[in-house]
Amino acid sequence: MPTLIVLTGPTASGKTAAALQVAEHFHAPILNADSRQIYRDIPIGTAAPTAEEQARVPHYFVGTLALDDYYSAARYEAEVMALLPRLFAERDVVVMSGGSMMYIDAVCNGIDDIPTISEETRTMMRTRYEQEGLEPLLAELRLADPEYYAQCDRRNYRRIIHALEVIYQSGKPFSSFRRGEVRERPFRIVKIGLQRPRPELFARINARVGQMMEQGWLDEVRRVMPYRHCNALNTVGYKELFQVLDGTWPLDFALARIAKNTRVYAKKQITWFAKDPAIHWLDAARPDAVIDFCERMIR
Repeated sequence: MPTLIVLTGPTASGKTAAALQVAEHFHAPILNADSRQIYRDIPIGTAAPTAEEQARVPHYFVGTLALDDYYSAARYEAEVMALLPRLFAERDVVVMSGGSMMYIDAVCNGIDDIPTISEETRTMMRTRYEQEGLEPLLAELRLADPEYYAQCDRRNYRRIIHALEVIYQSGKPFSSFRRGEVRERPFRIVKIGLQRPRPELFARINARVGQMMEQGWLDEVRRVMPYRHCNALNTVGYKELFQVLDGTWPLDFALARIAKNTRVYAKKQITWFAKDPAIHWLDAARPDAVIDFCERMIR
């Protein structure tokens, strides 16, 4: 039976290295499931697979979008589901690797059929947020969709804006599209979480910030400054280094903040993954054990 091996886990856990070894063992391609590595021009700050790593194994969804392109988990699901039949026609195993939880859920479980948002609506809502702030948008959401308002994270401005975008685009409450139905997939899914002891994971995060700077991260950030308003760059690392280039923060302070914010993000990922009983947790330092586990599951 065709099998999709999903390798996930918190940032800096070692997904790229493990995915390469698993993919080489099964002669399988790799589908990137990192929502930032899919963009061009920011390979250092997103820890994207290098040209050498991509030469070892065919990769998909790495560096394929411009920074100002609109993308979503729904579009990712549609593109992956269109690609997989072609890949499975040539091989029995495909590897998906990444830590973007919504992207992985979209492929494994399906995503609600939420309307595509027009550029006009996105621009309008972004302008309103910049000019009015979050509170008026929250008040509007409470009136337009009290069901979603009652359960949403009201500090997450992106979720609030997106809900209002859907309401404006469709004329219906955002909650009416959130059915949460799990869709059947015509392939087996083996979902593996790569874990490390938390002190080790945090040490890897701290070290990676320094390694990225040595690779020329600050120059990369300087080159993409004209796109700083894009959602692709609304992420840990770029936001802090923009402050450095603005002259607002000293570099040492920004790097310490990046490491801290990345550790916070890793904790959020771990909390999210803990809710998924389908994930089999394995030692990220033992790719051989990961391969053995996959072999047993596929037999």
